Amino acid sequence: MMARIFLDGPANGSGDERFAAPAKPVNLSRRRFLLGSAGVATGALVLGFGIPVGPARAQGPAAPAPKALDVPAFLEIRPDNTVRFLSPFMEGGQGAFTAMAQIVGEELDMDPAVFEVEAAPAGKVFQVMFGGTMRITGGSMSVRTSYDTMRRLGASARAMLVSAAAQRLGVGADTLTTEPGKVIHAASGRSLSYGELAEGALDMGVPEAGRISLKDPKDFRWIGKPVARIDMHAKSTGQAMYAIDSQVENMLQAAVQHAPRLGLQPGAIRNEAAVKAMPGVHSVHTLDGAVAVVAPYWWHARQAVDALDVDWQDPGESEDVRYMPADFATDAFTQHLSSQTGRGEEAETAGDSAAAFASAAKVVEGEFTSQYLHHAQLEPPSTLARFNDDGSLDLWMPNQGPEIFQAAIAAKTGLAPEKINIHSPLLGGFFGRHFQYTWGNPYPHAIALAKATGRPVKVIWSREEEFLRDPMRPMAVVKFKGALDADGWPVGLDVVSVCEGPGEGIANKRGEKLDESALEGITAKSYAIPNRRIAQLFVKNPTTLAYWRSVGNSMNDFFYESFLDEMADAGGKDPYALRLKLLEGNERLTTLLNAAVELSGGWKRGPFTAADGTRRARGIAMASPFGSEAAAVAEVSIQDGQVVVHDVWEAIDPGSIVNPAIVEAQVNSAVALGLSQVLVEGAEYEAGMPVARNFDVYQILRPEQMAKVHVKIVESGAEMGGIGEPPLPAIPPAVANAVSVLTGKRVRVMPLSKESFEA
Repeated sequence: MMARIFLDGPANGSGDERFAAPAKPVNLSRRRFLLGSAGVATGALVLGFGIPVGPARAQGPAAPAPKALDVPAFLEIRPDNTVRFLSPFMEGGQGAFTAMAQIVGEELDMDPAVFEVEAAPAGKVFQVMFGGTMRITGGSMSVRTSYDTMRRLGASARAMLVSAAAQRLGVGADTLTTEPGKVIHAASGRSLSYGELAEGALDMGVPEAGRISLKDPKDFRWIGKPVARIDMHAKSTGQAMYAIDSQVENMLQAAVQHAPRLGLQPGAIRNEAAVKAMPGVHSVHTLDGAVAVVAPYWWHARQAVDALDVDWQDPGESEDVRYMPADFATDAFTQHLSSQTGRGEEAETAGDSAAAFASAAKVVEGEFTSQYLHHAQLEPPSTLARFNDDGSLDLWMPNQGPEIFQAAIAAKTGLAPEKINIHSPLLGGFFGRHFQYTWGNPYPHAIALAKATGRPVKVIWSREEEFLRDPMRPMAVVKFKGALDADGWPVGLDVVSVCEGPGEGIANKRGEKLDESALEGITAKSYAIPNRRIAQLFVKNPTTLAYWRSVGNSMNDFFYESFLDEMADAGGKDPYALRLKLLEGNERLTTLLNAAVELSGGWKRGPFTAADGTRRARGIAMASPFGSEAAAVAEVSIQDGQVVVHDVWEAIDPGSIVNPAIVEAQVNSAVALGLSQVLVEGAEYEAGMPVARNFDVYQILRPEQMAKVHVKIVESGAEMGGIGEPPLPAIPPAVANAVSVLTGKRVRVMPLSKESFEA
């Protein structure tokens, strides 16, 4: 069953307070009058760690929400034997809602299929990560940071239901067992459904943490099994609700025209009177860095705003403004980065790299370049804003961290955080796009227009406006030097990345410390190269920057793993054998690397002739992002000068898993995005403007370019890692290494479509 998405009037915390959630669940069902007022079903068992509950709706409320009551609850077990669960994490296609239902349902002994999962509203009580100090959906952290908490929640609810059954049946709790959704007394043949027991469990105390027994993994019914996605039916039948679908009574819609270059501000609108007279136009507005038209229908607003003739003004000197010069071009900026000669600031050192290079039998050098990338999600950004009579503000918006937005909006509006209600619909695209980006979110427009018009306003950025203001994955030029000993083995590594990290870009300044995400995938590698110096040379970009799927690993593993192959060739080593040598003593990664090779049918670097007569080769690469380990083999050929990837074999070790079907889907998704960036994607600028403003020019991987993907899940039993991002970073270097073998030409630049190859 699909969650009902919108919540009326959630009870929010202060937003900026940090606190540790209670160590055990709390039964709040005894506050019956509060629960009834908050929309909880009569007779439901409500259990939580301090999470507020509000009535659910299929769409936004038609009238201002009543004052919400602070009724904490994660979990509501209803008399009809269904479960409502408020997820601290957003659902954007990665399967978080299903995973939460599996984990809680496992210990509760309740089929995940009967769960209705909703995105929880903003509030300090939802900060369940890292001891109650954080809440984001990103970094592949949702499941792995909440796994134990959610298991304890389900187990506590089950224990309370068993106690209620024991009281009702007049038997000892130790004589009872459970089957999905019911408690059974085998000796008498009697059973009671959870729904029947929910009201009786209202007055049961929550068991002490030490008295809660969690299942032995060998007894799992759902964890570790390919449980069907609980959002599948709603999405396939058009019932799923996204921010772009949200509606409230008396709502207007708005379209915007951004300044053609970031930093410019609107001056006079030369044809304002004529545009106001266009069909359906309600009003015309000047915003920060943009103009907008409001109308009852978005298409009327879009036609009108596109017709506005605006006098765009250059900004004054200000460090707070990120300014796009009129002569900015990506090709020239790449050359600018390449021309930098500084040694940068050290992020990682080991041994004596200077001595290693001084005594090296051979020194290998290579300069690599990655491109800007758009998020290019299917759903264009939107926000619906409504001011209520009680002074509160409701916002329906795609986001990956409700409290982050709540705090930012409080700072912008002067409203108290508890007056700002963040509703979090399904995300129609993810990849790091929905964090708080100063110039990259439509919510300031929606708030300003709702205030100006006195009515709820939904702002939708057109695809063209999104491509203009989407903050991008950074580009970098990275300079590698490798030292080889007399036997051809790597003994030294010197790396300088000339770039601005995404964290630095979001902050719009160089921080006191290095942005770790700028170099992740180059630092903290497991290969035993004893002497290392890895540094970043900071160069500010005029473009806005952001997190992208697998963040720094998305480009840095391409650099590192490609250069590792270059060192292997320079030392006369096979790249697979080289990696095995550098991983000696690391059982986990050795097992994983061998698993990928075995999955591919054995190591076969090539070039070789395939059964269809094409000349092919294979490449290999590894990555260690977000707590998981990945290894990939890619097989390629060249057709009409362009790279064709036929197969990708990927082994992934996230320690342990919840749903193998979701893991396999995520690997396929990550492979698609990894192939897209290495083969075709790239955001280019000329004269301060993006060349591509829609998918007709911005190339993404086409269906016929997708490789056949083979997945091997290796559960090493290590601490649980992430799933959504880890499979991506090994793909670009595996492809690039295969192309280098096949063509005899080293690949050092993405995307490969910039060049024409010969096999």
